[in-house]
Amino acid sequence: MNFNIRGENLEVTEAIRDYVEKKIGKLERYFDTPPTSEVHVNLSVYNDEQRIEVTIPMTNLLLRGEVQHVDLYAAIDLVVDKLERQIRKHKTKVNRKFRQKGSPKHVFAELEKDALNGEQEEESSEIEIVRTKRFDLKPMDSEEAVLQMDMLGHSFYVFENAVNGDTNVVYRRKDGKYGLIEPNA
Repeated sequence: MNFNIRGENLEVTEAIRDYVEKKIGKLERYFDTPPTSEVHVNLSVYNDEQRIEVTIPMTNLLLRGEVQHVDLYAAIDLVVDKLERQIRKHKTKVNRKFRQKGSPKHVFAELEKDALNGEQEEESSEIEIVRTKRFDLKPMDSEEAVLQMDMLGHSFYVFENAVNGDTNVVYRRKDGKYGLIEPNA
């Protein structure tokens, strides 16, 4: 894994860098072959609250975890736990698909049984879609979409971009600002 570690309002010391690389590097044990992807780590401090964001893009999976805590080292530990849960959840989903098709291929290496004991019930539950909505997309610009989203009281809004005709999404971020999701052309 190649690490890209950034700090906002925080100097990334060698000790912090070593701790992040050591902890996140332990995720390699979940893979048959170590991933060669770039690991993006963003460390930040706001009002005595330490925040860590980790993104690991891979071919069939995007691992992402974000944690806020008063202690930076505790936040790093918590984000690694979160990423491990995501890997185990994806592993059970992938292996279930391969078992159903009868394929012997396994994407992740076998996990130790004691690591699965506490969370196996939670992770083996199926994802259930309980509601489906259909609606016509109205052409508008992103500012109008934000106004519509706020008027409806939603945290995101899907719309057709009036300029290029693409389907876009505006959403409210945790910091209170807004984000825009556009598809790659």
